[in-house]
Amino acid sequence: MKVLTVIGARPQFIKASVVSHVISMLPGVDEVVVHTGQHFDSNMSDVFFKELGMSTPAYQLDIHGGGHGDMTGRMLIEIEKVLLQERPDVVLVYGDTNSTLAGALAAVKLHIPVAHVEAGLRSFNMVMPEEVNRILTDRVSRWMFTPTITAAEHLKSEGVDAASIIPVGDVMYDVAKFHGKRVDASGRILAKLGLEEASYVLATVHRAENTDDPARLAAIVEAFRDLSTDLPIVWPVHPRTKAVLQERGQLDEMPAGLHLIDPVGYLDMVQLEKYAALIATDSGGVQKEAFFYSVPCVTLRDETEWVELVESGWNRLVSPTSAQEVASAVRQALGSKGEAVEPYGEGNAAELIIQRLIKDLAE
Repeated sequence: MKVLTVIGARPQFIKASVVSHVISMLPGVDEVVVHTGQHFDSNMSDVFFKELGMSTPAYQLDIHGGGHGDMTGRMLIEIEKVLLQERPDVVLVYGDTNSTLAGALAAVKLHIPVAHVEAGLRSFNMVMPEEVNRILTDRVSRWMFTPTITAAEHLKSEGVDAASIIPVGDVMYDVAKFHGKRVDASGRILAKLGLEEASYVLATVHRAENTDDPARLAAIVEAFRDLSTDLPIVWPVHPRTKAVLQERGQLDEMPAGLHLIDPVGYLDMVQLEKYAALIATDSGGVQKEAFFYSVPCVTLRDETEWVELVESGWNRLVSPTSAQEVASAVRQALGSKGEAVEPYGEGNAAELIIQRLIKDLAE
């Protein structure tokens, strides 16, 4: 069996690492990895492959920048060329990025079956490009590997054939269990920043709904300025976010307690997440990683796909339209704990995914 994996963004490298590891242990199963280049900064790409123990991708397409249609179109063209050359038995895609959609469309048009990892997630906000990507990818996939029961129910309600909905748990839980124990509170990025365990807030902001809206981004920055008088805030700044902040002059005269740093490697990010007092983010993956490490989270969005974390009290949603509301939500969440829940499987999702593909493709 030949599996062709399409990845392009930092969260996908993390998810794919455990599945690729399982594939590497199986005789007769080969994997060809295509990196679209959607995340091209070395701190957001190259270092992740090294720290996650992944081999260099067989194809690096170097496609980034431009609008959604432009980027997705260029990816579609180049991925199709790779598929015609490799002729895989299945194309494996992850999550909800432009790389995900391009890989799925290129495959289905060549009658190559698609397997979607992290299928069935819904924010019910069609303004989000990620929501469009995930719905369309699910629509053309033969296998929809869902991370939660809620995700499976979404697909059932949309009329998806039950045989195509495969609850396996969340591959990111696999990753957290495997790599989380590699990192303790000593050394690494915490030592570099002079920070101690539970003495800081970790922040990440990258979604277009926040970075492209001047009022929302200004509210987030103002809230961080305010909060940094209570606890230091460590903010690894996404390249797109940094460019917007620079353009608007919002990087000027940052308070001493607000640490804006470049994107960090995977293990440094694990350390920052694992030992934070709280995480404030608009990232889907970081919300879950906060939960995996038992850290309270405030999500800077109008909605989240990971509703079970809100329902269990580990996550709080706040629309970043007011600096006061963001700062208040963070202060209220500090020191909080949610319920003891296990919504993401048993940490063996990668094995279940590959076993199912082997079984179905052998028939």
